[in-house]
Amino acid sequence: MKFSDIMRTTKDRIRQAISFEAIGLVLSVPLAVITFGFDLERTGILGVICATVATAWNYFFNIGFDHGLRRLTGSTRKSLKMRLFHAVTFEVGLMVTLLPLIAWWMGIGIIEALIVDVAFVVFYLVYAFIFTWCYDTVFPDKDEYRTL
Repeated sequence: MKFSDIMRTTKDRIRQAISFEAIGLVLSVPLAVITFGFDLERTGILGVICATVATAWNYFFNIGFDHGLRRLTGSTRKSLKMRLFHAVTFEVGLMVTLLPLIAWWMGIGIIEALIVDVAFVVFYLVYAFIFTWCYDTVFPDKDEYRTL
């Protein structure tokens, strides 16, 4: 059996990444404006830039994660513990990438940017867990039904 026979298609991965970022952007930008008192336009532009970076990261991270999970366990099925690990490792990698961008674009210091970044990580950590679980329920991959 080939990986392509049991893993998500490219079309499905693109749908997942884009829908994740679009919904996340609609939720996170207004929350950042309210929470930190940032300018809506500047925050919205930063949100679009970060969502673009995150979309690419989402796509490649999930391919790598699924291949690694399949290689280690023989399946892409995620337990609760694995879903938590998936969400945390995704967010940590993205946080490291986005921290300097947030500081520069918003014209704030690295400590302030870290606070903003951590707030986004907390939001997206919860959001990633809920979104991925819902997405896997609505659009299950073929491996979800395979018996071990």
